[in-house]
Amino acid sequence: MLALGIPGAVSGADRHALIVCGAAGGEKYAAEYQKLRSTLLTALRDRLAFDAGRITVLSEAPGPDVASRENVRRVVGALRQQLGADDLLLIVLIGHGTFDGTSAKFNLVGPDMDAKEWKQSLDGLAARLIFVDTTGSSFPFLQELSGKRRIVITATDSPGQGYDTVFPQFFASAFDGLAADADKDGRVSLWEAFSHASQSVQRWFEQRGQLSTERAVIDDNGDGVGKEALGAGPDGSVARTVFLDPEPGAGGADAVLAGLQRRRQAVTEEIEGLKARKGSMKPDQYESELERLAVELARISRVIRERS
Repeated sequence: MLALGIPGAVSGADRHALIVCGAAGGEKYAAEYQKLRSTLLTALRDRLAFDAGRITVLSEAPGPDVASRENVRRVVGALRQQLGADDLLLIVLIGHGTFDGTSAKFNLVGPDMDAKEWKQSLDGLAARLIFVDTTGSSFPFLQELSGKRRIVITATDSPGQGYDTVFPQFFASAFDGLAADADKDGRVSLWEAFSHASQSVQRWFEQRGQLSTERAVIDDNGDGVGKEALGAGPDGSVARTVFLDPEPGAGGADAVLAGLQRRRQAVTEEIEGLKARKGSMKPDQYESELERLAVELARISRVIRERS
């Protein structure tokens, strides 16, 4: 284990989720948001094995968990203090988004929060962040929240795409089965969910003979640019290696095995990042680095098989 650089005992990473269903603005939208929330909650609990106590839902319903600016700041502030670098936080915004020509906002009960306010609330978060804004006019959220160890997905690629979106229904359902499992490995990565939802949106508009009024984008390299599922660019390499469900065997008592699995994940991410930088590297440098990582990945995988 020491030869592979794996510590003898590693504490397990925690996975948390915050779902914010904002002000609906009518019974039709309220029913739609309730259905989306239910689909996502079921997937998180039943398929992705999230601890129910680590899922927070803020909604329009009156009470202590109303989707207000105060409650968003309270919950995010508590999570910032609680989560460490090994942990993961998923935030999903469901509702209405607006853009006034200067700032993009997510509609809450009471005062709304714009992209800059969300950024300020999340500053200092040590955990890996997956932030998904499924609303119209959401693209500025990608620009503001992009950063190291963050995957940001928005339902639109410009603030001008302000119509209500269909992206959330396909993104939520991407984890409710294996239809999005493109590589057939029995798991759905963030990239697979994003790609599946994006292509489902395109088909939805085509079937109705309409031009698409939304184009989802993803940023996972911290440059604040993002790309569409079928677009060119470096984004997507990290998202292909990130999953919301626990690693197979991660729930066991073998701390060394859990550490090996995390190291395998880290090396896989390094390989994807290296592939994204290939065009800017000398061929021999690229091949040498790829070989080093591939050898380490093979050694870790062999030990995992022996211990499983």
